[in-house]
Amino acid sequence: MEELWPLPTPEVSDAIRSLCQRLLTDADALTGAIAAAALTTQYDPALLPDASLVEEDRHLNRSDLVQWLTSNIQQPGRRVEPYIGPRTTEYICDLVSRGIAPDFAEGWRVALGIGWRRWVEECVAYCADADLLVEVLDVSGKSLVQYALDSVAAMREASLAAAMGDANADAIALIQLIASGAPMTEDLAEGRLRYRLARQHVGLVLWTDDPQRANALDEAVADVRSASAGGSALIARATATSRWIWLSGSAIPDLHHIEKVVAKAENVRAAVGRPGRGLDGFRSSHQDALAAQALVVRLGSDRRFTAYADVELIDSITKDPASARRFVTKTLGPLAEADEAIRQALLTYVQCGFNTTRAAANLYAHRNTVERRVSRANELSAVKVEDNPTHVAAALLVLEIAPDITAATPC
Repeated sequence: MEELWPLPTPEVSDAIRSLCQRLLTDADALTGAIAAAALTTQYDPALLPDASLVEEDRHLNRSDLVQWLTSNIQQPGRRVEPYIGPRTTEYICDLVSRGIAPDFAEGWRVALGIGWRRWVEECVAYCADADLLVEVLDVSGKSLVQYALDSVAAMREASLAAAMGDANADAIALIQLIASGAPMTEDLAEGRLRYRLARQHVGLVLWTDDPQRANALDEAVADVRSASAGGSALIARATATSRWIWLSGSAIPDLHHIEKVVAKAENVRAAVGRPGRGLDGFRSSHQDALAAQALVVRLGSDRRFTAYADVELIDSITKDPASARRFVTKTLGPLAEADEAIRQALLTYVQCGFNTTRAAANLYAHRNTVERRVSRANELSAVKVEDNPTHVAAALLVLEIAPDITAATPC
């Protein structure tokens, strides 16, 4: 690429290289700060519950950050060429197919504000000499601003190319309109989607955390579709790593079959909404599935199958992870770090209506064993189950989904 400013001196180059090496070790934390702020400026807030979209955007932010840092380690202070790799290209195609037009310029403006402040802090801490500090900030500022301009131009070109080559955008855009609550008749939606709406629906999200496992994802989709025997299915490619699915029929589709399919599919996960009927059911079940997926991703859980009906309360409690962490710690105290079997015994005991015999049957354990575990769990718990069973059960459910939540950050 054409160089637009003089090359830095060897001393300035060494300083920039050292600073980039230091920041590269903290790339994940800096990416998190940038992505969280930039995401809300680029997209319609209604799209933010899609955890796959959020994750791909975070990956793009990290890729942009690492590209600039590594380029300045190799050639400090030079103009950096944006890298639009295969994963980024697929991500842009996914956005276009869903009718999403991000404001890349606004996203970069926000990202630059956060990134530049951190860069200045690092420069001030590193450069004891004022003249060196001025030169480093001058050269790096030019490089960073030009990188933002070049990146915005490259992303816009990629978006235009994707829009020209997308023949399925109309159907995806219609699904997006229905899911977002736009007024629409069932007849119109059925005709456009070729999918019956005047019946029971279950919305699902299937996704993988590994972009290289897209084939396994599509195989799982085919197996899940068989759960709608006698009914119909609608499949939408939401992103390169996720699929939106609706199953419908005269009866509610078999969720146990779906859970078995996911259990057999390597690196594939599923979130399932509550059943609903008609156009409203189509919409609400999909929103449930998205919320369940977002919960699992937000908490860093390795859970493979999540039904929103089972985690709706936990979703409300964990909207703020730090608050959820405090809630679990304050409620359970030492029990939060106890053996999982002890916690599970207490949770099952509460869920079985404080019936030890039923709890023992559900746990496939002897009644006396369950009694001992429940007693020990209640001794360890900061809040006693007889005082507030709702809080204790909710805290135990949070730990069941995200076992490491209390270890993430001290309260």
